[in-house]
Amino acid sequence: MSTTLITDIDVLVTGDAEGTVHRDTTLVIADGVVAGIGADCPAPDRVISAGGLSVIPGLVDGHVHPTFGEWTPAQNASGWVRNYLHGGTTTMVSAGELHVPGLPFDELSPELVTGLAITSLRTTGRVRPSGVKAHCGTVLLTPDMTEGHFDRLAEYGAGHAKFIFYDWDRLSSGEPPRYVRWAHERGMTVKMHSGGVSRSGSSRVAGYDLVAAVSPDVVAHISGGPIPMPDDEIRRTIDELPGHVEVCSSMNYRATAVTVDRLTERGELHRLTLGTDTPGGTGVIPRGMLRNVCYLASMCGMDPAVAVAAATGNTARAHQLDVGVLAEGRPADLLVLGPVTGSRAENVLDCFALGDLPGIAAVFVDGEPLVLGRSEQTPPPSRRLTA
Repeated sequence: MSTTLITDIDVLVTGDAEGTVHRDTTLVIADGVVAGIGADCPAPDRVISAGGLSVIPGLVDGHVHPTFGEWTPAQNASGWVRNYLHGGTTTMVSAGELHVPGLPFDELSPELVTGLAITSLRTTGRVRPSGVKAHCGTVLLTPDMTEGHFDRLAEYGAGHAKFIFYDWDRLSSGEPPRYVRWAHERGMTVKMHSGGVSRSGSSRVAGYDLVAAVSPDVVAHISGGPIPMPDDEIRRTIDELPGHVEVCSSMNYRATAVTVDRLTERGELHRLTLGTDTPGGTGVIPRGMLRNVCYLASMCGMDPAVAVAAATGNTARAHQLDVGVLAEGRPADLLVLGPVTGSRAENVLDCFALGDLPGIAAVFVDGEPLVLGRSEQTPPPSRRLTA
């Protein structure tokens, strides 16, 4: 059994919905999973001193658009997954591989969307690009799909489905709720594009009425991707529907405040999930998830540890993933990070409360340090990790 002991941790944020924080602590990793917090390890194989830096779970980006490995034709950029790893993202969930050049959005067929999802599962989703846990193969739901299509998707391990280009003139057919049922019967989560048109377009503005008719597991970019539904419909969606709501880096910032205020009033911040909605028209944003947390904590009044949970445990739970929380028996996906030189912050929670971008010193996936010493995408933290 391989063991790692991380000592001298100033603050450890677990990523659970309650925003649990441990101070002046240690972390023990055994065979890729968390074996203890605040525990000792008599003879570890590896000892790393965090040097007074903080630890949080690896960030879970719930809304990415992978296309071909680490190349995205949407921005003609390559190596983007590696860059996101260096920005703290250890897990990402596809919201659809919809930027394939020439994809005929007006002529999508069941066979085409099923084949596209399976192809992504069998290529990008078969490996871990740059070590990131990439959950690919999200099927773009289209009219006239049968249970057989869902069976094929399940056979290849598809875990997610999304409504975005569906012809909403067919809503009265009862097909969308049937798709949701078929997906759930096969252990799949369902996400739905909400608000106005995206870079790729959609058939109709998706406000409360459409979202309520589908009742997805996750309402994608409720505060804009980039155009949100009206404020009163955001509030009504939160009030009357039970699922998770998502905020992305392509957000309307004012509408995000509306979303957070309503969830806070209801005591339901555990329903908030985060993503970047990239690569796409908003660009490639390696630090997008960190910036989301900074915005929520510094401008929307969220407890910084609860904002971290939105970017980790909440998003993982919404997508039925076992990552995002640092607890015994859970995957040891984590970041060691802290204030950069010039920041007034004392630890990572202070960074987020001030809106200061923290510097990343290490990124672990399944207990292995894929980044150690210095991130390529953040300034170095003012304190030093030693290994």
